[in-house]
Amino acid sequence: MTGSNSGQPQFIASAGNQSFSNVPLIQNADTDQIVVPDRESWKNFFAYMGPGFLVSIAYIDPGNFETDLQAGAQYKYELLWIILVASCAALVIQSLAANLGVVTGKHLAEHCRAEYPRGPNFVLWVLAEIAIVACDIPEVIGTAFALNMLFNIPVWIGVLLTGLSTLVLLALQQYGVRKLEFLITFLVLTIAGCFFAELGYAKPVASEVLHGLFVPQLKGNGATGLAISLLGAMVMPHNLFLHSALVLSRKIPRSVRGIKEACRFYMIESGFALMVAFLINVSVISVSGAVCNSSNLNPEDQASCEDLDLNKASFLLRNVLGSWSSKLFAIALLASGQSSTITGTYAGQYVMQGFLDLRLTPWLRNLLTRCLAIVPSLIVAVIGGSSGAGKLIIIASMILSFELPFALIPLLKFTSSETKMGTHVNSIAISAITWIIGSLIMGINIYYLMTSFIHLLLHSHWKLVAVVFLGIFGFSGVAIYLAAIAYLVFRPNKEVTHLLALTTPESQQVVNDSGSTSMYCLPREDIVSMQLPQRQQTEDID
Repeated sequence: MTGSNSGQPQFIASAGNQSFSNVPLIQNADTDQIVVPDRESWKNFFAYMGPGFLVSIAYIDPGNFETDLQAGAQYKYELLWIILVASCAALVIQSLAANLGVVTGKHLAEHCRAEYPRGPNFVLWVLAEIAIVACDIPEVIGTAFALNMLFNIPVWIGVLLTGLSTLVLLALQQYGVRKLEFLITFLVLTIAGCFFAELGYAKPVASEVLHGLFVPQLKGNGATGLAISLLGAMVMPHNLFLHSALVLSRKIPRSVRGIKEACRFYMIESGFALMVAFLINVSVISVSGAVCNSSNLNPEDQASCEDLDLNKASFLLRNVLGSWSSKLFAIALLASGQSSTITGTYAGQYVMQGFLDLRLTPWLRNLLTRCLAIVPSLIVAVIGGSSGAGKLIIIASMILSFELPFALIPLLKFTSSETKMGTHVNSIAISAITWIIGSLIMGINIYYLMTSFIHLLLHSHWKLVAVVFLGIFGFSGVAIYLAAIAYLVFRPNKEVTHLLALTTPESQQVVNDSGSTSMYCLPREDIVSMQLPQRQQTEDID
């Protein structure tokens, strides 16, 4: 190692047959880094704050808002308990993603590249890219709706204007990761402030809201379908890749204590961010439930409540609660859409770098993702108008539900594997709980997709031959889908990850030789540079 300021080892990494030899590591201590002090103190928590809020955006994106509005409009507060259960499950799963990155020094996409053969790895990459585009579609349409509400811009023009967010993202990157995290936190709190203000306008009955939160109930098949949509929309596949990579931007002590502290503080930070997202979702359902079950609705507003979407919600709020309520909703929707732009772009960058060891410049990556999302959104907005664009959000949510197992199963397997996590492997209890949660979420999503497909076949007006052909084609696809899931579940992990923690005799010997009781793992330059452009030249490491 050349150019080192000390003889202390900076990084210990190996990935079985693949190494990080082609991945430079930050070595210059003068570069702008987020450093966690090597001390036992609750003040360390502030160094870990940030990734959780970037991740929480996926739980309050326009797609979630639309599902929340429908749940409140049709069933008032009865489905609030679903949000509570889903938020708790999301916290557990997101904590596993953070732990994987902290313990191994590699994010989920990189583990998939090291673990799976080239064919399955390529398929997983394609599915992850499709999921990111599907996640970007609600953001594009939600931003277009918000611009229409605020400035009366036609939806199709608003779709085109969302491409300008590429320039906004480029302008932000020069200020570094901390500024970016502060901006995202500000946008999340803006969304929260808007919907908390909406609660003041709507005035839902507190006792009924609490009853809906803590007393499970499902009345009718429609409620079951909406509950499935709510639960399926809470855990996004791209979020698992994103969270496992974002935690690598910190410089943390590589002692056993340091890694345990990092895992603990990341879980607390994620819990706080997801609690804010939970309160926002509860607020959306409560406002929708209070407004649509009001006694002074006119027939037009009652018709809007029967098929409520993002666009109709603005006019409904304006008619019932006043123009300021409509403006607040539009501001929250705009903040949600723009913040989703940033997280979606970084998730795409990490996925491409991890699966293919290929990195594009951020502006090109954002442009490609945004174009793939704008094209279908623009076509639907021009042909189908606002209602067609709203339906496209539902289709995108279904795609995300379909994709979830291909990110969730590898995460559960890797964090439950001692060959990957060493002494930081999930306990038997945690493994059982997470697999139960994962199985329920995947089972619900598969059930939702199957029932939707069968409903399409039974209620279509196509000729019998077309229905039979589509049925054969569809069920063959389902069989391939289930076989792919089974492959991921039952395939044993083969690649051994040499931990970055001081939990192996080799790493202990390195530390003893250096005369130090702890060591630091510098953040991965390829991770940090996606968020934090380096202003100084770092020296090469042989």
